[in-house]
Amino acid sequence: MEEQKIIIVDDHKIFRKGLRFLLEDMEGINVIAEAEDGKEFLNLLEISTPDIVLMDINMPKMNGIEAAIEAMKFHPKLKIIVLSMHGEEQYYDKMVEAGVKGFLLKNSDVDELSAALQTVALGGSYFSQELLVGILNKRKEQKKPSEIVNFTDRELEVLQLICKGFNNNKIADTLFISIRTVERHRANLLSKTNCTNSIAMVMFAVKHNIIEI
Repeated sequence: MEEQKIIIVDDHKIFRKGLRFLLEDMEGINVIAEAEDGKEFLNLLEISTPDIVLMDINMPKMNGIEAAIEAMKFHPKLKIIVLSMHGEEQYYDKMVEAGVKGFLLKNSDVDELSAALQTVALGGSYFSQELLVGILNKRKEQKKPSEIVNFTDRELEVLQLICKGFNNNKIADTLFISIRTVERHRANLLSKTNCTNSIAMVMFAVKHNIIEI
């Protein structure tokens, strides 16, 4: 993985400094700036070009949702990972619509932080499994998959693995199918769910209680 330039956006200075300390100990990671709110972050974008942004949701002056929407207007290829806490799930749909690439719990360990950064850096999407479990437990009353979209059994298998953060290669190895077949199933899933990317598809699956984690 090529060196990734990171900006941390969070209004808690101690958290920012702690996160920066962890990131600077990772190979291939270069923290180029910090911001304490969305407005300061947008100002930084005028002079800095990060590869990945670690973005808090609730911040003064401008929150993470507004900041992400504005940033993506001018930097559509920007990769944003949301730093979340339990109880902030009501904001996820708006963050997905803004084009974020991942959701990570603030209390995640170093291994998960590293996995999220690597996955997103390589063009994938990352969703904390602990966050998924929490959301699913709150949405048990949703309709069954058959009442939402007519998925094949194989498509459901692929969707389950996508929600677990597997990339195409790992899905192919797990299901003993070719990468081309995985790509075809992924394309069909995006079409059937009317989603534009994997992170939106994960949210679709979570909303409608389609997956089990």
